[in-house]
Amino acid sequence: MTIQKVIFKLLFIIAWMLLPLVNYAQQDTSTIHLPMKNGKITYEQSYPTNKSRDEVFSLAEQWFAQTFPDEPQNLYSADKKGGQIKGVGMFKVITSSTGNYYWLKFDVTILITDGGYTITTGNYFEKPIERGISNEYSKISYRWWDYRQGHPWSVEDKALFAGLNQSTLQIIASLKQIINQ
Repeated sequence: MTIQKVIFKLLFIIAWMLLPLVNYAQQDTSTIHLPMKNGKITYEQSYPTNKSRDEVFSLAEQWFAQTFPDEPQNLYSADKKGGQIKGVGMFKVITSSTGNYYWLKFDVTILITDGGYTITTGNYFEKPIERGISNEYSKISYRWWDYRQGHPWSVEDKALFAGLNQSTLQIIASLKQIINQ
């Protein structure tokens, strides 16, 4: 065997051994942090306010109607005496350039007290909208658990969870903005 063939074989073997490391280095290692409570995705944010309880309640009701205009009346409740507004929110997360997206549905609770209010979102459900799939809503917590364990259900999971986080934070910020005006 000539020295050139030996060197070529040796380089080929080294390249073959290093190939898995190159693939690993190219994987997206950034993490997504979603707040958890009792093993479920739950956002909870409290804010102080100098406005009266009645004024905050009225602003929160207006915000809810504007933010979730398709909310069926039977899934929405407002208890002014108890200072609580409950309902179901929904938003769309686009997960690919091919047109795939998910509808995310979740519970929203706003608790108004003297001197402040708390918004809580949780109990998230997802419904994929893509060619060939006609699923109903399913709990996103199972999918999130698998994703965190390194077993995503789809290549679109990262975009789904990033979209969930971004959209939820925007919804919470929009309530704060309305009340602080």
